[in-house]
Amino acid sequence: MGIRRVAGVVALSCSIILSTACVARRRVITRNKSTPSQALLTSDKKALLTRINNLYQSIQTLSITANMVPALGSVNKGKITEYKDVTAYILFKKPDEIRIIGLYPVVRTTAFDMVSNGDDFRVYIPAKSRFIEGRNELSAPSPKKLENLRPNVFLDALFVRPPEPKESTAINDFTDEDTAAYILHFIYNDAHGDPHIGREVWFERLTLNIARQIIYDPDDEIVTDARYSEWTKYNGVPFPKVIDINRPKDEYGVVITVVKAEINKPITDEKFVLQQPEGTTLQVLGEKPAQQAPQPAGASASRQKKTNK
Repeated sequence: MGIRRVAGVVALSCSIILSTACVARRRVITRNKSTPSQALLTSDKKALLTRINNLYQSIQTLSITANMVPALGSVNKGKITEYKDVTAYILFKKPDEIRIIGLYPVVRTTAFDMVSNGDDFRVYIPAKSRFIEGRNELSAPSPKKLENLRPNVFLDALFVRPPEPKESTAINDFTDEDTAAYILHFIYNDAHGDPHIGREVWFERLTLNIARQIIYDPDDEIVTDARYSEWTKYNGVPFPKVIDINRPKDEYGVVITVVKAEINKPITDEKFVLQQPEGTTLQVLGEKPAQQAPQPAGASASRQKKTNK
């Protein structure tokens, strides 16, 4: 009898304990404060690759007016310095034509004018009367970090490209209390046959919009970390309103906030021609700057045609 009585008391006590809120506490996961109860969406690799391809193919031209905030430093060194926002005009035309014009705050005079055809680029800096041209590949980094900025950095960050024929893909689900994302890995083999991750594309699972793209160099170090937010439709095509570009190895970053955008409106080839102004100093990267004599417009046009070939 004594044993049965003790067992009954224990069973009753366990029942009471398990039914009280002091032992079990329910926590609601709120990844999005505006819609805390929104369920996570599910997808697979094929569907996410289709989303990337459809989005990339839907944009043939792009014209953007944006606020641009450059920053120097890195999280690794624990210090980041942001500069006053620059008004920027960005033009893009497939396959790789891009032009970026930046205006100084307040006075709105030209800070820089940068153009690229995919392989080569040209930059005009009026305040220094400098005209720079060279390849997009950065062979000799400048100690002045912002001078290492190349048009292809914007191309890589503005658009998430479908996988190349040499790339394979893999997917994993990274979901915890703070993050809910699918990560799509773009994998290639180097000359020795060793596999490397060239890119990672993150899809947040509340909307399946692209939230992040990380680009790695052959040494598996991050060269570009771009984050996308506030996806908005322009002319019926979705595009992120805010693009946060970080270049940790180069120790600079740029935040682009779209003010106005037009997608797939005609842009003439002349918009991507940048001629060297007379009296400016020409610097071909890899060579020391040399003062150039004033050039006739025809000579500049001829140089531009050679560059574009």
